[in-house]
Amino acid sequence: MRIATFLLDGQRRVGLVSADGQHLQPLKLAPADARRGALALIEAAANGQALPEAEGPEIALAGVRLEAPLPLPRRNLWCVGRNYHAHAQELQASVFKDNNSNPASWPIVFTKVPECVVGPHDDVQLPGAVSSQIDYEAELAVVIGRGGKNIARADAMQHVFGYTVVNDVTARDVQMRHQQWDMGKSFDTFCPMGPWIVTADALDGTKTRVRCWVNGELRQDGPTENMIFDIPTLIETVSRGITLYPGDVIATGTPAGVGLGLTPPRFLQPGDVVRIEIDGLGVIENRFA
Repeated sequence: MRIATFLLDGQRRVGLVSADGQHLQPLKLAPADARRGALALIEAAANGQALPEAEGPEIALAGVRLEAPLPLPRRNLWCVGRNYHAHAQELQASVFKDNNSNPASWPIVFTKVPECVVGPHDDVQLPGAVSSQIDYEAELAVVIGRGGKNIARADAMQHVFGYTVVNDVTARDVQMRHQQWDMGKSFDTFCPMGPWIVTADALDGTKTRVRCWVNGELRQDGPTENMIFDIPTLIETVSRGITLYPGDVIATGTPAGVGLGLTPPRFLQPGDVVRIEIDGLGVIENRFA
């Protein structure tokens, strides 16, 4: 099942994407629930409630504007740094060479503020004089369906509602300046998300492929099997002493090929277009303005 949040006639709606990816079936939701996008469905499912009934006929996907499936995340997004072996290696040759020289010891976990989330085709705003080193990071994101605390690795996948695509856009100079990563990761528009959520019964996030193109040039291409810490381990780690809630998002890290890791580094410029595709999930594409 693919759950999309979209604008139709100026109103936010939530619906199911057809098997051919060409149509949407709107669901019957109160405006206050629709405003929260797919989060309303995730919370309802966690409480044992059935999927809302359809409302009206199918509509063409091309006739609506897709928004982030979770346009108003309930709180900060959890994110994981250096979680692919090749990406960890490429950063050892960068300014981060002395930062956590053994990435396999513990996951690097940071957060992005919810206000940085934008839609799968929205522009990303470059921050001007604040940063000149804007980078892309293509990532698979896990959406929690059933909350919990101190979740055991063996039980972790039972807590997954589904998956979506994110671009963990990063201001590298700000990231280095502050040591802690949240500020360099949380600028307005710095988390494109979408195009929808694919539920866990329709996609195995542990065995898929993450790719990223910049202006048509393939930069990143990595299977999720190459993660240093797999999805169950990440859920176990983040939930240690911390309660996870339905709708929480965990971005699982990015493959090798980020701009900082190239020789010389290549950061994003006005007019650049970043396209990210995850097999079995979908595509987001954003212009940097």
